[in-house]
Amino acid sequence: MIEEARFARNLSGPPRCGDRPRRETARLRERLMQVIGWLHPLKGAREHLDNIHKPSKGMVDGCFAMPANVHELRPKAPDTEKITINLGYVDLGHVDLMVQEGFYSNRTDFIRTAIRNQLERHVEVVRQSTARKKLDLGLRNYTREDLEAARRAGEMLQINVLGLATIAQDVTPELARATIASVSVLGALHATPAVKAALADRTR
Repeated sequence: MIEEARFARNLSGPPRCGDRPRRETARLRERLMQVIGWLHPLKGAREHLDNIHKPSKGMVDGCFAMPANVHELRPKAPDTEKITINLGYVDLGHVDLMVQEGFYSNRTDFIRTAIRNQLERHVEVVRQSTARKKLDLGLRNYTREDLEAARRAGEMLQINVLGLATIAQDVTPELARATIASVSVLGALHATPAVKAALADRTR
């Protein structure tokens, strides 16, 4: 900056020969100051870019490190279960015909609609049976913390679910047997193979 200012003062000094050099010197000085004005923002941008590439606190090998107190979110449980059915060729042909005529988008749409229609026809029976059997309706998740709390309290859980019951992946077979008295799931049970094997004699 000192050298730039000194050079600018030299250019603005008294002319050595006539008015024309004075005018040219003034234009040159104005042009130089414009160039200096362009360079300053570029210099600031360059320093900003340099700072971006400098490792900062919380970074490892140029990447941000996850703090120790941040826990990964539990993956969302699926809301459907795949089933396989055996269907006669003629019935399957009728389904495809309905799809072809535009009544349904595909075979799955037809089957889901048919199932929902049947459930709606028997909705009162389903409601009464659910209440009589004291079933938990929907999604029920059993974490390791839930089971450890039950063990500390000396309680044995009875899992009665209509929908999806999930036993967390970090639950050991020993903990499952120590805290789960029975398992009755109408729908799907998600657990590790080891836990399912440990509860096989208690599953209805």
